[in-house]
Amino acid sequence: MEQKKIALVGYGAMGKRIAAAIKDHEGWELLGVIDPLNEECFSSLSLLPEKPHVVIDFSHPANLEMILSYCREQEVPCVLSTTGFSPAQEAMCRELSAYTPVVRTQNTSLGINIMEEILRTITPVLKDRFDIEIIEKHHNKKIDAPSGTAKMLARAIEESGDFPEVHGRDGVCPRQKGEIGIHAIRGGTIVGEHTVLFAGDDELIEIKHTALSKQVFVAGAIKAAEFALSAPKGFYSMGDALFPHNAH
Repeated sequence: MEQKKIALVGYGAMGKRIAAAIKDHEGWELLGVIDPLNEECFSSLSLLPEKPHVVIDFSHPANLEMILSYCREQEVPCVLSTTGFSPAQEAMCRELSAYTPVVRTQNTSLGINIMEEILRTITPVLKDRFDIEIIEKHHNKKIDAPSGTAKMLARAIEESGDFPEVHGRDGVCPRQKGEIGIHAIRGGTIVGEHTVLFAGDDELIEIKHTALSKQVFVAGAIKAAEFALSAPKGFYSMGDALFPHNAH
């Protein structure tokens, strides 16, 4: 069986865990780690000794142009799980999918992606009678807010209609009907906690996911890469990778 050569962009806390998982994955080889800020890693995908079968990105938005350029030129599938992309960068990710498979996700955990599917199911039923709020909590070193996952959950809700987003509230700002409040909390070593609150008259529904360690994201990243290796060119979500029978 041919060894699948994997390139990993980013060697922070998540990158180190994913590198270890790649090395333990039967039939896979870690071709190289790219991290321009780490002298022990390659500074660019173009410096790899050979072409990888797939690129996994858990790094920083500053690396996106390099990743997209390389994957487009070499037609290499990629998993993009970095958060904090601008709308223009998100559009560039979609454009790449005309040339190669692209799995784009802000969260690779199974639980969050199940939560996303639940929101798509219940929002059409609840939206006219319940106010919707999203609360996300992360560690004090997270650089972007609200989290990419909170944005992902909001998009799942917004598939059911027009929901203006309000990011935090301050001063005199009475709640408007139909809006989604999105709130970010930063502190300590919180790995990640996301709650979607449906508040109605005399009743509350909370859907909550808590990541107890970063390891929950590793299995999903590997699953996404496995999917990308065999998928036709196109733009995919983590849900497509976890539930391939639903993929377009």
